[in-house]
Amino acid sequence: MNLKKVLGLLFVTILLTGCGNTLKEGTYEGKADDTFHEGDVATAKITIDKDGKITDVYLDTTYTKDGVETTKKTLGNEYGMKVGNSSYGSAEYEWFEQVEALEQAVIDNQGIEFLNVDEDGYTDAVSTCTIKVDALYKALEDALNKAK
Repeated sequence: MNLKKVLGLLFVTILLTGCGNTLKEGTYEGKADDTFHEGDVATAKITIDKDGKITDVYLDTTYTKDGVETTKKTLGNEYGMKVGNSSYGSAEYEWFEQVEALEQAVIDNQGIEFLNVDEDGYTDAVSTCTIKVDALYKALEDALNKAK
């Protein structure tokens, strides 16, 4: 086999295998300090199947309300972002609803490269997600790095 054919086959092999960036099967967790509220921690939990595909993503952030530590997802509507859920709610979607859209987008896109987080910590890559996502992004990045 001549050199051109060997190089051509090598190039095709690299393209098909994703340059070795396949994810290992398992469940991985990542964490990052939340920049929105000091002391809170963003957590990402991802599940990778035997084919290296992201099948499940769980995102949450610890939160202290009235002196009690909980999570924003646990609070659900009581977190109070959504119009009508509190006296200060001004968002169209509650925090947990926005995060669920972000989780699904990560699965649909098989990673976080699409997010394009701006310098203020927001992304316009998920239309229903208006929350600050920089800490969630870093937690996802941490989990994905562990899966490599």
